[in-house]
Amino acid sequence: MGELEYEEALKLGRKEYKACVSSGRFPYLPVLDAILTREEIQTEQNMGLIQVPLDFVVGTSTVGRTRSFAANFMPIMSEKSEFAIKWANLSDAQINEGIRDPIIAYEYRNRYYVVEGNKRVSVLKYFHADSISAIVTRKIPKYSEDEDIRLYYEFMEFNRLTGINNIEFTKLGMAEKLLELIGNTDIWDDETRQNFSSLALHFTKAFEFRGGRKLPIKIGDALTAFINVFGYEATIQMSDAELNNNIIKCWNEFVMLTEKQTVGLVMDPQKVQEKKSLLSYFLPTSAKVLKAAFLYPKAPDASDWIYAHELGRNYLEETFPDQIQTICVDNVNEDNIEAVLDDVIHDGVNMVFEIGPQMMPASLKFAVDHPDVKILNCSLNTPHKYIRTYYSRMYEAKFLAGMVAGAMAENDRIAYIADYPIYGMIANINAFALGASYTNPRAKIYLEWSTKKDYDRDQFLRENNIYLVSDQDMITPEDASRQFGLYRYENGETTNLVMPLWNWGIFYEKLIQSVLAGAYQQEENDEGRALNYWWGMSAGVIDMICSKNVPTGVKRLVDHFKGDIKKSYLSPFYGEIYAQDGERKNEEHETMKPEAIMEMDYLVDNVIGSIPLMETLVDAAKSVVQLKGVEETK
Repeated sequence: MGELEYEEALKLGRKEYKACVSSGRFPYLPVLDAILTREEIQTEQNMGLIQVPLDFVVGTSTVGRTRSFAANFMPIMSEKSEFAIKWANLSDAQINEGIRDPIIAYEYRNRYYVVEGNKRVSVLKYFHADSISAIVTRKIPKYSEDEDIRLYYEFMEFNRLTGINNIEFTKLGMAEKLLELIGNTDIWDDETRQNFSSLALHFTKAFEFRGGRKLPIKIGDALTAFINVFGYEATIQMSDAELNNNIIKCWNEFVMLTEKQTVGLVMDPQKVQEKKSLLSYFLPTSAKVLKAAFLYPKAPDASDWIYAHELGRNYLEETFPDQIQTICVDNVNEDNIEAVLDDVIHDGVNMVFEIGPQMMPASLKFAVDHPDVKILNCSLNTPHKYIRTYYSRMYEAKFLAGMVAGAMAENDRIAYIADYPIYGMIANINAFALGASYTNPRAKIYLEWSTKKDYDRDQFLRENNIYLVSDQDMITPEDASRQFGLYRYENGETTNLVMPLWNWGIFYEKLIQSVLAGAYQQEENDEGRALNYWWGMSAGVIDMICSKNVPTGVKRLVDHFKGDIKKSYLSPFYGEIYAQDGERKNEEHETMKPEAIMEMDYLVDNVIGSIPLMETLVDAAKSVVQLKGVEETK
């Protein structure tokens, strides 16, 4: 019996050998001694006796036996050789009682190289076994910033906590994210490990059945994306049929992982050539009114940010009184977002605007399950095909406000009070600082964060001898102080100078027309990526107003620059730009790319302050920052 099995294995080995030779590949087993040197290894770690995925056993430790096997571990020695007899005997043993003796192997970057037991590996691979027992020594490479090395170090930590060695990742941070989604970042117990292993096995079969092997990602990436949509507890309860159907539904999430630039930025609204009623874009053959829901994390009277969106919602209803019906839901958070979405979709809402990035994770499943409902989240740089995001280029107005501040800062000191250290906010701060340097090269921007635990604005201004302040963008209705925009605060008196404007009404009007004027599906097909609408002064959705307290000459200068920004003649991020550590971030005579502006994780050189660490923030800010926070470059 073993002799017949060897003949079949020999055919597979010789076929692989010829294929390798014809394509110019090495036809034998890879040899670890030829792959790395002692200088590349930081240390060795004894892993003990573990189960090793046979797919990950790829070579031999030394050159001794390598030419007995083709590259696929199938034999290529003659049927009459002593090698063939021993292989056949092992084959009989596997059929009769199973191979039990462990092999000895080295692990390097989660691939295994056999020290002793090559024939056992060959036989088990021939019989399509999943794994083999092995006494393993891990060779740990020296750490470097090389992406593959960083990925391996992340894998080692994942393996240390979970004991799982057959799940790999191609994206940095995915292993940590998977642990967070599962809700267990400590060392796993046997039950957790068994539940996850069972899920991984069933998911892998369904994913590969749908063609997952064709995508240049690993199972770990795909499984993380899937759990991110459906949640871990719901995922482990799914039947094979449910797994298969849901994998089809969220396939675009897997495709997104293969893109280097996963967010397509739409910088201006599409022009509508023909004047039509808005209803015709949605329901050309029906008299049904469009119904849109606005979901707010707070009540509008408690937040200047949400109040601005509420004004935009009211503008929509006034502009399209017979065609649009809107509703708003206050105090929507991570705990009740699913129930809220259930309710509004049941009530016939076909478009949802979420005014908070913290609503995004729980909304993904609804977006996948309800493709006919358009869900848009007000945030930046969120790579999901099923939910589009939108924001405004407020940094353009902040740049102009900075110019006014620089011109009016008598002691060259200006305060900037920011709230959340998230995408978009860093661009606002830096644009303001660059604008100040245009009119005052000595200007210094003193940065403080209103979401820090120890925040005390008056003390901050007093300690730094500052009278000129850039603060929240507009009034908060329930606390309607005059301390918003850019103002002078001296001897207890507030003098307003500049007010940046979010024209959310114009934004929503143009966004709806742009997305639904026959262009929504086309944009999706053309881009093949997640879409983020990021409009600015050129679209009329951002503006800035100077008060009578701004000198006429300064106002004229700002108006001139505003006109250039509207016509796209000028970008705040043009020319040489340096970070606080002196590193040049933009070259002379070059305009910074939108993606680089959006993903800023540094402060420019005339800013005094830093991007705060998570532990320094108040609890209410942490959920937002965890999702969209920017960690300062070290």
